[in-house]
Amino acid sequence: PIYFSSTFIPCYLSPHSDIKTEDGLSHSPGQTGLLGYSNFSGTPPSQSLYGYSHTHGQSQTHYSPSQYAPYYNSHHYNSPYLTGSNISPAAITAPLAYQHPEHPVMLPNHSPESHTGEYHPPPSPPTPGKEEGVPARRGSDGKLRGRKRVSDPAPPLDSDIERVFIWDLDETIIIFHSLLTGTFSSRFGKDSSKAVSLGLWMEEMIFNLADSRLFFNDLEECDQVHIDDVASDDNGQDLSTYNFGTDGFQSPAGASSLCLGSGVHGGVDWMRKLAFRYRRVKEIYNTYKNNVGGLLGSPKREEWLQLRREMEVLTDLWLTQALKALALINSRPNCVNVLVTTTQLIPALSKVLLYGLGSAFPIENIYSATKTGKESCFERVSQRFGRRAVYVVIGDGAEEEAVAKKKNMPFWRVSCRADLEALSHALELDYL
Repeated sequence: PIYFSSTFIPCYLSPHSDIKTEDGLSHSPGQTGLLGYSNFSGTPPSQSLYGYSHTHGQSQTHYSPSQYAPYYNSHHYNSPYLTGSNISPAAITAPLAYQHPEHPVMLPNHSPESHTGEYHPPPSPPTPGKEEGVPARRGSDGKLRGRKRVSDPAPPLDSDIERVFIWDLDETIIIFHSLLTGTFSSRFGKDSSKAVSLGLWMEEMIFNLADSRLFFNDLEECDQVHIDDVASDDNGQDLSTYNFGTDGFQSPAGASSLCLGSGVHGGVDWMRKLAFRYRRVKEIYNTYKNNVGGLLGSPKREEWLQLRREMEVLTDLWLTQALKALALINSRPNCVNVLVTTTQLIPALSKVLLYGLGSAFPIENIYSATKTGKESCFERVSQRFGRRAVYVVIGDGAEEEAVAKKKNMPFWRVSCRADLEALSHALELDYL
């Protein structure tokens, strides 16, 4: 049990993830199985009641929490999870008509748009938006902090949240950067040229969507931590007939001073136009988060579907397993998923949409740590949901792990797909 604010929380963490608790000690599930303080000894009688199954490709071998260490042994994961012998022919459907010139059409076992698994969020009214063309000039650099404007609040209220799961994005929920660097293919024995090719293909789609629909050409140098950070400069003007391509918003060479920091504004008119763009990004995200294909249009939609299928096969359904954990958390009445990523906000939103994560993360729960670092973002999240909430950090990087330890937050390390699978098991058994 980990002690948080007079509440005991049975929590099984990855054996890769040491966590510093209030007694000042670091505990590793790989050492003891069940996290506990020095004044708690022995294994709870109920521990033997909990178990789950796992084998490569099938789930038959029984494991209990005390067996997490062998379950995570790294040499177990050299072989792929998906091979030609364990893909059911009955699940194969007809190939897509559209074919990327450098990639043969995959034979999918299910649609990428179904990767959200069993998570079906309550419908929220979309905010319609009209996508106009965006100018090619880049914005100016810096960070702006405005008063947070709460719009379309989703129940439960932030103050009612009991547990907050703070997720990293790349190489935790999605596989992207490691495809480009070759790290993923070398570590898991994949075709390196195929991995790099798929990574470049996804990179092209991410920045194409960011530039063409999400104003990245305007906003790249005026990045924000949160979508509502400049909302206080928005006068609420109706944007249904507003033409962003001809409103004169531009950032000349010397405009970097316009966005240097809190309180440094580039004039009321310019700031209002900047706020309009972030408002429209929010509208587009909310409108299309469950219909990315509609946002892309044809033939980009077919290309995107094909890419998602190929990436899922290459990564052994990594994203599918992450979505299962996200869905389990979202199914709880007083728990919430929050995303803190080192990617700039606009490309991060593009990634979230293209990887089918829009339903898992409301746009208000996405933070970019590009300019401020993750510790600052964690502090903002803590201030938002309050000190009574319990915070659990899930990631693969040293930065989020260090911040989690500094703030006495449990840290679940994700270094392979099995870590995500074990996370889902822990959530199903209410260990987290």
